Amino acid sequence: MRALIIDDSKPVRGILARVLGEMGCVCDAAADGREGVALLERGPRPDVVALNIHMPVMDGFEVMAWIRSRPELSGLKIVALSSDQSPAVVSRAMAEGAAAFVAKPFTPAAIAEAFAAAGLRAARPQPEGVPAVRVLVVDDSAAIRGTVSAALASDPEVRVAGTAADGVQGLARVAEVVPDVVLLDVEMPVMDGLSMLRELRRIHPRLPVVMFSTLTERGAKVALDALVAGANDYVPKPKGATPEEVTARIREEVIPKLKQFRRRPLPGAPGAGQVARPAVRARPDVPFSAVVVGVSTGGPVALAEFLPAFVSRDGVPVLIVQHMPATFTPHLAERLTKICGLPVREARDGEELRPGDILLAPGGRHLQVARSGSKVVTRLDDGAPENSCRPAADVLFRSAAAAWREGTLAVVLTGMGKDGLEGSRVVRDAGGAVIAQDEATSTVWGMPGHVARAGLADAVLPLGRIGVDVALRLRRRP
Repeated sequence: MRALIIDDSKPVRGILARVLGEMGCVCDAAADGREGVALLERGPRPDVVALNIHMPVMDGFEVMAWIRSRPELSGLKIVALSSDQSPAVVSRAMAEGAAAFVAKPFTPAAIAEAFAAAGLRAARPQPEGVPAVRVLVVDDSAAIRGTVSAALASDPEVRVAGTAADGVQGLARVAEVVPDVVLLDVEMPVMDGLSMLRELRRIHPRLPVVMFSTLTERGAKVALDALVAGANDYVPKPKGATPEEVTARIREEVIPKLKQFRRRPLPGAPGAGQVARPAVRARPDVPFSAVVVGVSTGGPVALAEFLPAFVSRDGVPVLIVQHMPATFTPHLAERLTKICGLPVREARDGEELRPGDILLAPGGRHLQVARSGSKVVTRLDDGAPENSCRPAADVLFRSAAAAWREGTLAVVLTGMGKDGLEGSRVVRDAGGAVIAQDEATSTVWGMPGHVARAGLADAVLPLGRIGVDVALRLRRRP
């Protein structure tokens, strides 16, 4: 169900958006009647308008008259709101087309009762014990906002807290609806996604942001800039021949990305991350020959902090699997080169690994290593995805353990899913070592969390300490 809130009070708009959002409504908002009429003209059409009666510029009675003059809005439900509860005001509101009247100040129960009186049913209730993810959708396309909002609202574990058409509106809506996560378009008029992100990071440094990008060169570059600037993740804008195909792709690709930012349980609460103590073992006292890295959600920021702490021109080869499409990985390599001061590039098939190499798996291709006489060379392939990923960290880790045995140092950084879990097991069985990022500093404690809980990590460390720890391990010699 979609609701349009028209009220000149910002606190009231925020309260209504939260109440209606918890009822399963996708909410848009306007600060006066004229702005509300403009939203109704642009669409998408709401199922209900929550309308304040007394407003400057254009009051609620004028808005109701305008709505009733538009045949295309026939049947639109209106719930009138006012602090004036006099019989004259209530009677006039009902006579001019309101389906229900709510007196201010109101309670959530009063809003629910008014909706029921208007013949409106709330969306499917949230499953007990499962916190809903409240999403703010910011995109300049009304069609995209409508399609995405409808698809998100179909999932009982997601609530659309509101929508906005550009970055300026988006910042205002964040303050009003206080979402759990922002789904943010990259290229918009007035204020683009990158500019909004920078302002959000200044005023809300911990608010999760998922960039919503077209997979073009321009879109990929700007989205990557946003990831380095602090966006938590990205998702490609879905394409499809029909609206049904687009909606299906949103459910398959966008919703899982948003659910990963579900509020975490407090430490010690049921479901909080528990780290298993790794089994005591005597690791062979041999130098490490290579560092292999698996990372996903939050990876560009994590790599930008992790790599400079230990890479060097004469250091061991470093091979990285970052879950990312092919359009993105060249830009990531370019950006990491600037940050590290050393060349970071996409791996090529069949190249011999040399000291100082820092190689990134190309998007869409598995990266492996293999021995060729006394040399170790790279292998790229288009094999089946593992853990729904290609490239996959498990593929790289297994091949590294076969090539270097106890000389393998595996690092599992922030990311959704469990890619790297089985590969870490193979690395440890071969005598190598595994380091996992801790929960507190991970954007999503999925990949490193699985490794830590399985007892496969030799160390579970905050991001800021992992690069230093790797540097110390690499300096150790028999």
